[in-house]
Amino acid sequence: MNKQQLLINGAFVDPCTNAWYESFNPFTGKPWTLIPRAGKDDVDRAVAAAKSAFTYGSDWRKLTATARGALLRKLGDLISQNAARLAEIETTDNGKLFAEMRGQLTYIPQWFHYFGGLADKIEGRAIPIDKPGVLNYTREEPLGVVAAITAWNSPLMLATWKLAPALAAGNTVVWKPSEYSSASALAFGELFEQAGFPPGVVNIVTGFGNEVGEPLVTHPDVAKIAFTGGDKTGEHIYELAAKGIKRVTLELGGKSANIVFDDADMDEAVKGVVSGIFAATGQTCIAGSRALIQRKIHDEFVEKLLALAKNARMGDPLELTTQLGPVATRPQYDKILDYIRIAKQEGAACVLGGAAATRPECGSGWFVEPTVFTGVDPKMRIATEEVFGPVLSIIPFDEEEDAIRIANSTVFGLAAGVWTTSIRRAIMMPERLEAGTVWVNTYRAHSYMSPFGGYKRSGIGRESGIEAIREYLQTKSVWIDIAGNAQNPFVMR
Repeated sequence: MNKQQLLINGAFVDPCTNAWYESFNPFTGKPWTLIPRAGKDDVDRAVAAAKSAFTYGSDWRKLTATARGALLRKLGDLISQNAARLAEIETTDNGKLFAEMRGQLTYIPQWFHYFGGLADKIEGRAIPIDKPGVLNYTREEPLGVVAAITAWNSPLMLATWKLAPALAAGNTVVWKPSEYSSASALAFGELFEQAGFPPGVVNIVTGFGNEVGEPLVTHPDVAKIAFTGGDKTGEHIYELAAKGIKRVTLELGGKSANIVFDDADMDEAVKGVVSGIFAATGQTCIAGSRALIQRKIHDEFVEKLLALAKNARMGDPLELTTQLGPVATRPQYDKILDYIRIAKQEGAACVLGGAAATRPECGSGWFVEPTVFTGVDPKMRIATEEVFGPVLSIIPFDEEEDAIRIANSTVFGLAAGVWTTSIRRAIMMPERLEAGTVWVNTYRAHSYMSPFGGYKRSGIGRESGIEAIREYLQTKSVWIDIAGNAQNPFVMR
């Protein structure tokens, strides 16, 4: 197997630990490459490289904002040229469909083009201050070294949401990908030098949370942490960051409600609910894992849903005809099966799936049958905890107020879906739902132009859109005396 290397200060290097670990292909269940098992010393040298690249006088800080934006746009072009190769690496490493990964990789360049365009639109303002003889203005300045910590389900997309605005704002970055999906990150890292980024602007350190993540979060020279992952880990990172008074952006878990009213276009709603939970094998933070179906159409809807879901084609994620791939990691595979067992014990009715997939086309990979539960009480664990797999809980409701109450009765608030032909509902429901993103008559839509983030335990801050670049800036107020009048030194001016 090929031994990967860390990216530190513009060079690919072995870890100080001289240790590697196996990364597994979820379709075969076998290791396919070796990832560096970095440690604190590697974090220290990566942060030192990023700090040096950020200091005044460095090649990075000498760039004008326009030149910085040009580098980002060039990087976007290089990603486009390498999209298929990167998508294949990502699919091999985490098992997501090549069709989706290739789609993501061809779309990712838009983030670098968009934020590259914003780089020289970062402006302060002159304030018509109420003090005579004084000029007051503000500057929007970068924070410094940013730690970007990403999850295993869409590694390059999630990293892009952090890297593009952070670099556009003038920061430098140390990126820690998930230990389960680091290969694509290291391949992605090759493009920064090709694009012309100075050494140290982007560094990639791989390994485990306690050995790399915590030293990175607590490092005194790291100014901000941008994290995507589970809410428990996010809570721990938030606690560690608070001790250093560090900025954070946290994009955490979800238990999103996909709400179908009796006036909806049923066929479209069925496809939307299937997309919300079974696309990406349910391994997305925005998964519509709770389908709230108005009681009047409940039985008919379930019948149509099962007819579509049970025919999902499982198999090799590199095949373009595959619709449902493997679970990305063995621990997650075991966790999903455990939640299915818990749901059955709590009295939910399993009307589809409910077990590991043993179809010939699944080979020896970590596959779970698309699973649907009916008769789900909103208080059951299957309806309140994030499963992160192809498991759908169907919950009936009577009136709008019931749907709102059930949808909001969770600690999470990342996303929600609403299916209706009523204009009133299409406007009213997003106002009442406690979620950072609400889709009406669609699901899983996203764009570099639109902000994304959560309410409640689903996170802090926003990624994408103009809002994202503000997460990587700090405001400085500048006062200049232009009158030359001596002031009483013992009195505030």
